Amino acid sequence: MKKRIILTISLISMIVLLAGCSQIKQPITAESTGPWNEYIVYPLSLFITKVADALGGNYGLSIIIVTLIIRLAILPLMIKQIRSSKSMQALQPEMQELKKKYSSKDAATQQKLQQETMALFQKHGVNPLAGCFPLIIQMPILIGFYHAISRTREIAHHSFLWFNLGVHDPYYILPIVAGITTFIQQKMSMAGSPQQNPQMAMMLWIMPIMIVVFAINFPAALSLYWVVGNLFMIAQTYFIKGPELKQAKSAGGAKK
Repeated sequence: MKKRIILTISLISMIVLLAGCSQIKQPITAESTGPWNEYIVYPLSLFITKVADALGGNYGLSIIIVTLIIRLAILPLMIKQIRSSKSMQALQPEMQELKKKYSSKDAATQQKLQQETMALFQKHGVNPLAGCFPLIIQMPILIGFYHAISRTREIAHHSFLWFNLGVHDPYYILPIVAGITTFIQQKMSMAGSPQQNPQMAMMLWIMPIMIVVFAINFPAALSLYWVVGNLFMIAQTYFIKGPELKQAKSAGGAKK
């Protein structure tokens, strides 16, 4: 069931991403057509532009503010997703017992396993899909914001701090910070988990490296977006998972 859920989310995310990839190099304007452009990318692009106008044309500061506003807007969804994940995690021992009890692969036994598993969910008031819906809602917004930054041509003609928003950071500071913050955020998210499979441990290192490579080649505006988003996620994870992080740190110190 879990694999099917993950596959469904991945498929939906891929469809949403591909829906806009064909137009990634086309400027986003009020004349841009299609639901993806009209209802997601252009409104976000307009939001960035209006905030920049209010700040005297400072598009770098506008990207920071809009990123924080969007992250705050989807924060309730993130909290719901985390709580659902914790609930499912708490049921893992009982689910493992059910799998041992109904270990036979015949259809009747597997059907009984599904029934018992659903009964377990109902008993504890857990919906296995509850953690998926917030993710499905978040993905179009975050991908749309990525497209809005990439396709809003006004952004490329402005600078912020030491870099031009339309080209990569000449000193590679933003890409490195993006990679470091990605690593920290993922490490904090994994803290307190009862078990870590090799794939997750591998992604802890692969994702930051990929982010650095992408950030080196992408406009600095996108790197700025990644850094701000990562810093928000780090703060969010700290406040939501504070006790778990302290326990994980204590356990690590005890092992030493």
